[in-house]
Amino acid sequence: MSGPGAADEGRAPDGHGTADGGGSGVPRGPGGPGDAGYGGADGSGPAPAPRIPTPRTSVEDSGVPLPDLADLGDLAPVPLDLSHDVLKSLLGAWALAACSVAETAAVEEHLGGCGACADEARRLREAVGLLHQPESLDLDPGLRTRVLESCLNRRPPRIPVPDWAAPYDAETARLDALLQDFGDAEWHAPVRLRWFERDTQTSRRTTVAGVIAHLLSVDGLIAAALGLEDPLAGVAGAAEPGPTGPAGRTEAFWRASHFPPTRSVRGPWREQSHSLVRTVSFTGSHAGGLEVSYGDFALPLHDAMLDRAFECWVHAVDIAEAVDYPYKPPAPRHLHRMITLAARLLPTVLAERRRAGLSAPGHRTPHLVPAGAPGRSLRLEIEGAAGGEWLIPLDSPAAVGSAEFEVAHVALDGVEFCHLAAGHVSPEDAAVGQNGDRQAIRDVLFAVASLSRM
Repeated sequence: MSGPGAADEGRAPDGHGTADGGGSGVPRGPGGPGDAGYGGADGSGPAPAPRIPTPRTSVEDSGVPLPDLADLGDLAPVPLDLSHDVLKSLLGAWALAACSVAETAAVEEHLGGCGACADEARRLREAVGLLHQPESLDLDPGLRTRVLESCLNRRPPRIPVPDWAAPYDAETARLDALLQDFGDAEWHAPVRLRWFERDTQTSRRTTVAGVIAHLLSVDGLIAAALGLEDPLAGVAGAAEPGPTGPAGRTEAFWRASHFPPTRSVRGPWREQSHSLVRTVSFTGSHAGGLEVSYGDFALPLHDAMLDRAFECWVHAVDIAEAVDYPYKPPAPRHLHRMITLAARLLPTVLAERRRAGLSAPGHRTPHLVPAGAPGRSLRLEIEGAAGGEWLIPLDSPAAVGSAEFEVAHVALDGVEFCHLAAGHVSPEDAAVGQNGDRQAIRDVLFAVASLSRM
C-alpha cells in the first residue's frame, strides 16, 4: 500500500505527472522556467500572457464604419477548374439542385460546350421532374364524365346507356375512383351506417370494405331480376325467396365471411356494376318496367336503378367521411331524378305509415279520398340546381295532388332533402322552410326519413 504523500508525489495539481517527473506542476516550454520571457512572482520578468483569450469585439460595437458593398467588387462565383470526368459525376447532384454555387457555375459552363453532358443533364432533369410530382395524383371525379361526353359528341354510341341507368353508371364510377388508391388502413376504417326505423334513428357499425359488401349484396337483387348471377347465390339464407330484403341479405353475407371483408370485395362489386349497366344497355328501354323485388316491396327496374344510384352516393359519402376525404353531390340532372323518385314514393309511404299507426288522416278528411280525385296536398319545393316543385297528395296514394287543396308548403335544399331521405338528418334537425298545416308537414318530413334503410 502507498500513502497519500506517495500517490501525489511527482504529479501536477490536475493529477497528471509533469514531463520530468517533478511535482511542481509548472509547464515547460516557452514562457516556462528557464525561459527569458517568463515572469515570476518577484516581478523579474514580464507578466505572463493569459491562457484563455478575451472575447473579440464585434465590428458593429467598435464604432468603425462598415465597408460599402459597392467596394467589395464582383461577388459572382468563379467557376472551378474541374476535369470532364468530375463534372460528369456532378450532373446528378446538379439535376437535384444539390451542388454548391461554385460547382453549379462550373457544371453549367461545361454544359454549354459538351453536347454529351448536355443530353445527359436534360434526361436527369426530366427524371427529377417525375420524382417531384407537383400535382395531386388523385383523379378528378368529373374526368370520366368529361371524357365520355367529348367522345360521344364526336361519335354517338352504337348501344347507348338508358337515361334512367346513367345516374347508377356515374355514381358507381365515382365511388370506384375514390376506392382505387385505398390502402389496408382505409379499407378497414370504421363506418357507421345510419337510417330511420319506425321514427327512430338506427345505426350499424362496419368498415369501408363492409359497405362495399353491402352494396354488392343489394345490387344483387337487380342482377337476379336481369337473369345475371346473384353474388349471394352460395350464401345460406341470403338468396332465398320470401321477405328477405336488403338488410337480411347484407347480414347473411357478413355472417358467411370467415373474416371481415377486405379490399378483395372491390373487384366483384365493380364487375357486377359493369355487368348491370351493360345488360340494361343491351335490353334498352324494353326492360325498364321489369319488376325488382326488395322482399317486402318491389320497384320497376328504372326506379330500382335510380334507388341504387342514390344509395351508392349516400354510402360513398359515408366512406369519404370515414377517411376524411371530400366528396361532391351527384350531377344536378342525376340528383333531380333521385329527388323525383322520392317525391313519387311519398304518397305510398304516407299510406303505410297510417296503416302502421304512425300517422293519422287529416281532421277535415277522416276518410281517404277516392282514387284519381283531388285531395289535400303539400307543396314540396326543392331549391338548387337539381330542384323543382311537387304536389304531394296526403290522403291517398292514388289521389291527385291539387294546388286548390294545398294545405302546407315545405322548402328544402336538394342535398339537405337527400340527407333526410338517407336517414343522415332527423326531421327535427332538417333545415326546412315551412308554412301551413303543422301536422301535415310533420307527417311528410317523417315519411321522407322513412324512405331510408340499411
